[in-house]
Amino acid sequence: MLFAFTLPNWIEGVKYIDLGVLAVFALFVAAVFSIRAVFPKVGAVAWVTAKESVFQPLFLILMLVGIFLLFLFLLIPYNTLGEDIKLVITQGLTLVKLIAVFLAVWTASTTIADEIDGKTALMALAKPISRRNFLIGKYVGVMIAVTLIFIVLGAFFLNTVSYKAVYDAREASKEYPTAIECFNQVVDILPGLVLAYLETIILAAIAVAISTRLALLPNLTITLVIYLLGHIIPVIVQSSVGQLPPVVFVASLVSAVLPCLDHFSMETAVAMNKTLPWSYVGCAVGYAALYCLAALVVSLLLFEDRDMA
Repeated sequence: MLFAFTLPNWIEGVKYIDLGVLAVFALFVAAVFSIRAVFPKVGAVAWVTAKESVFQPLFLILMLVGIFLLFLFLLIPYNTLGEDIKLVITQGLTLVKLIAVFLAVWTASTTIADEIDGKTALMALAKPISRRNFLIGKYVGVMIAVTLIFIVLGAFFLNTVSYKAVYDAREASKEYPTAIECFNQVVDILPGLVLAYLETIILAAIAVAISTRLALLPNLTITLVIYLLGHIIPVIVQSSVGQLPPVVFVASLVSAVLPCLDHFSMETAVAMNKTLPWSYVGCAVGYAALYCLAALVVSLLLFEDRDMA
């Protein structure tokens, strides 16, 4: 009875969502093969890295856990007087992002740090592959795996959000929303999903830089600290404590080095029933691209003089 009398409208709405997801997946596949064709050395390293990540048991476990929790968020009664969908959106975005970040850190550590320690990287570099191509290929390979799991979990997340409006209406004995209303609900949160992906690629670039020197556990710890600081520092600055000169100095220093990740969150917009403009997302894309580039430059500097013997 859970889906009784609600499936026709809902399916009509998510049909367009899933077509959009398929289009994104097609662009993703085209981009992967384009990289292999245009940059064969980088593409070869990226392809091997991506295959190792996707075919490891952790990838499947993270995907299944993500799907299970996203479905669970749909059914949990939050008792928010009709605002349950807001919690489903914020929790779902955070979950998809954290799963993708964990996969990025794990893959970066197992394919860079472990290969350096196990002397496997030395064998790869003995071939006509420079350290620059090796490291960039590793990052691209990490991002291929991360993007794949992001597309799968993102698609499932969008479908659960679309159905949440129908599910809440059924539970409250209200009129079911139309297919257009379900579709518009998803369109409104697409900018938030894009921002979550941008935050993921920034943290993945940081994880790659750390992996050139440290193993999995310290990498995971440092990335988690950067994630927390990136979200907390802007909040502290805007509070009354942030008016103190020492706090302002420290916050400015940290913000100059670490990414300001709070700009990639849409929890406030969801709580205030506002839709993020795509112009804001465009600025976030530029910021993410510049920070990833800076992180990769640091990665190359750290990896250039790393003793491989």
